[in-house]
Formats: sequence, structure tokens, C-alpha cells
Amino acid sequence: MPHEAISVFDIFKIGVGPSSSHTLGPWRAAQRFVQTLNDSSRLFDVSSIRVLLYGSLAKTGKGHGTDVAIQLGLCGDDPVTFAVDQIDSKINDIKNMKKMVLMGLHEIDFDPAEDIEFLYTESLPFHPNAVTFLAALKNGENVAETFYSIGGGFVVKEQEEKSSTTAVQLPFPIATADDLLHWCIKTGLCIHEVVLENELAWRSEKETKDGVLNIWRVMKECIYRGCHTKGILPGGLEVKRRAFELNKRLLGNATYTDYNSWLHAIRSGGQHFNYILDWVSCFALAVNEENASFGRVVTAPTNGAAGVIPAVLQYYIAFCADGLAEEKLNEKIIQFLLTASEVGSLFKKGATLSAAMGGCQAEIGVSSAMAAAGLTECMGGSQRQAMMASEIAMEHHLGLTCDPIGGLVQVPCIERNTMGAIKAITASQLALQGTPDFAKVSLDAVIKTMWQTALDMNLKYKETADGGLAVNVPLSLPEC
Repeated sequence: MPHEAISVFDIFKIGVGPSSSHTLGPWRAAQRFVQTLNDSSRLFDVSSIRVLLYGSLAKTGKGHGTDVAIQLGLCGDDPVTFAVDQIDSKINDIKNMKKMVLMGLHEIDFDPAEDIEFLYTESLPFHPNAVTFLAALKNGENVAETFYSIGGGFVVKEQEEKSSTTAVQLPFPIATADDLLHWCIKTGLCIHEVVLENELAWRSEKETKDGVLNIWRVMKECIYRGCHTKGILPGGLEVKRRAFELNKRLLGNATYTDYNSWLHAIRSGGQHFNYILDWVSCFALAVNEENASFGRVVTAPTNGAAGVIPAVLQYYIAFCADGLAEEKLNEKIIQFLLTASEVGSLFKKGATLSAAMGGCQAEIGVSSAMAAAGLTECMGGSQRQAMMASEIAMEHHLGLTCDPIGGLVQVPCIERNTMGAIKAITASQLALQGTPDFAKVSLDAVIKTMWQTALDMNLKYKETADGGLAVNVPLSLPEC
């Protein structure tokens, strides 16, 4: 039976906020649709396009910018490289002129208010996040394709065979945590070393390491940018950015000019518990405030949970790795992210990364489990301790609902990233001080339980804004 081969760069994707499943996924789906038209020499025959959004994509699509992402994707813009400060102007141009240039090549009439339909009461059976593209051709023919955004930016087309990654033969095929442990025991390799060997199926070791360090570069820039940007988040909730003021308060009169001197200023503040705790929260808030503002973030493994892993890794760098030479520190960063990515892939294979399928346990819970494993390996923990840390982190996120107020990735999403980061650090500490042989719950057991919980969860708690805080908190109230 073929295994699903998932790369570190499938789990960690550079993109634009606020949501991996509601922004990045639909963006990629739109890109794929127009690329198919172009590949079949039908792009210039298109006279009009309609977009149908179903289920969760319809219910929370406005708040997540699904319509914005789809328009940019149809235009051929890429979420990795498109200048985020140009999003508003481009969308306003389409709205005002009622024109769109498909792939930047072929202009058609397009009115977002008429041509993007939010089907709030309709859902397709395969997955709650569904979008259908309907293209009318000049010769009277029609082209229709349906895509599902299944979480973490992963997209599948209706009736499409499994991803081509299943055809990649890895030296260490892994479907479960037991499989991962088997290869670690058999080879004596750490988790990140097993992952690095598997990545050779796609690219050279240097390319993988350079790519992982680039992922960290984007995360690091996002943290720094978020800590130095103030204002009100878009969307109408009037949520005030908090990372800016917290950063300023924690550093007092310290002066710095860039990330490195900022990091030095942070370290100079000491190792007090409250001080460190505040910084972990600040790091997480910074990322998710950027995410809520359509900023550039790394899906880790989702956008709604994009702040957990950067916050925990930044915590390690700031408070656990002082004095490490740059080369050694880079090795630790690679170790952290490779280990974390493998845990993320286990949850994708055994459960889900989609809040529309599993609630927020599939986002914050998974990211916390990933961060806990990565931190544990960096702190010298064994393979079993890393898996134990991952299990502990998820065990205490089981049943976490997704109830975004106003359909925005703001309340309670931003604060939940701080909770996920702190739980990851606590889980790592418990595992490092524990004995995995005596653990009562395995990582595979908690993944199975998470999926069962997801199946049992009431639909209104799965990223619909139909339950929980979304219906009990007036939209006019600020978060704090």
C-alpha cells in the first residue's frame, strides 16, 4: 500500500494571512484553475467566470478574505511573492472597474459582488471547504472544476487522484508515530535526521537546509515586524494590536536598530519567569496580528496557528541558546523545524489540519504538538521524549473548538497562539523530566483520539462562526 510522502515544505508554506484553509488554499485553487485553462489553450476563449463558495468557505469567507484570495489567484498572483501592501489597491481596482485580467494575460468582465457567490446553506460531502469555478467560453462551452481546501494550505481537486507525493519513494516511509520510532531505533537517528534523509527524495541536503533556514527567516521577520507595528486590526472588530505595546514595555529604554540588536536587548532583560512568559506571548501575538492583517506569514501548519512555532523557536533562541555560534544555532533551527514538520505530517495523515473538519484542536493543538517535539529535540531530549512532549501538548488541546467572532482570525484565535506556545514549552519540560517508558498515552493514541473527537464535534464549532464565542460576544466589544 503506497504511503503518503509529505515534505517539510508541504507543512511549512510561505504565504499570506489570515487563513491557510480559507485564504491560501482558495488562492492556490484559483491559480490551478486558470493554469488548467491556459494549459488546454482555452484561457483566451474565456468570456466570464463565476465562483461558488460552499460550507465553511461561505460562512466565514468574508472574514478570512476568501474572496480576495480567489481574485488574486485568478489574476495569477502568487501568495509567496505578491506584495501584501498592494492587495487592497488591486482588489479595489477589480471592484471599481469590474474587470479582471486572468493570469495577467486575458481581460474579462468580472464583478466580485455578482460573480462570487457565498452559498451559506449549502455544503459538499467530501469536505466543508469547497469552491467551484465555472468558466463560460466564447464558443458556448463551459468548464467547471471543484476544489477542496483541506487544511494547512493543502488543496485537492474533485475526483483527482491522490497527490503525486504518494509516488515519491522515501527511504523511511512513515504513516504513524510507531513507524517513526521504528526507524529511529533501527537507524539510531534522531527524528530530524530521519526527516532529512527522507527529504533527499526531493532535493539535496543543502537545498533542504537552505530552504528551512529561509522558512525561519520569514518567521523571524514576521515576529520583528509584528512587534513594531501598532494600530487596529482590519475587519470591523476594532481589535487593537498588543505586541507593539508589550514589546515597548518589556524593553523599556533599550535601543536597537535591527533584529540582532533587538535580540540582544531581550536577552539583557534576564531570565525571570514572568519576563520570559511575557516575551513568549509577545512573539506569538506579533505573528498572528500580522496574519490577521493579510501579512506575510508561514503556515505552521496553518495560518490561524502560525504564531505558535515561531514563538517557541524564538523563545529557544532568546533564552536557551545564548552563546551559540551562528553555525551551531542554524543547526538547531533546522533540527527544530524538521522535527516539528514530521509531527505535523503525522497529524495530517492520521487526523486533520483543518479547523472546518476538526475544530481548533486541528490548528492550535497540532502546532503546539509540533513545537513541543521540536523544542524537546533541541534541548537534548530523546526521540521518545520528543514524541511524549508532542502527545502531552495535544492531549491538553483535545476538543478545542473553532468559534471565530465575526468569522475573523482574531478573537479568540490570536490569544490562542500564546496558549499553544506556552503549552508546548510546558509539555517539553514535562517530557524532558519524565520517563517515556511509563507514559500512559502514546502519540498515536492521541492522534486517533483527536480524529474521533473531530468526528463527534458539533458542526457549529468547526469554523462556521455559528457557535461558541462567535454567537455570545457582541461584535462591537474589543477583545480585552
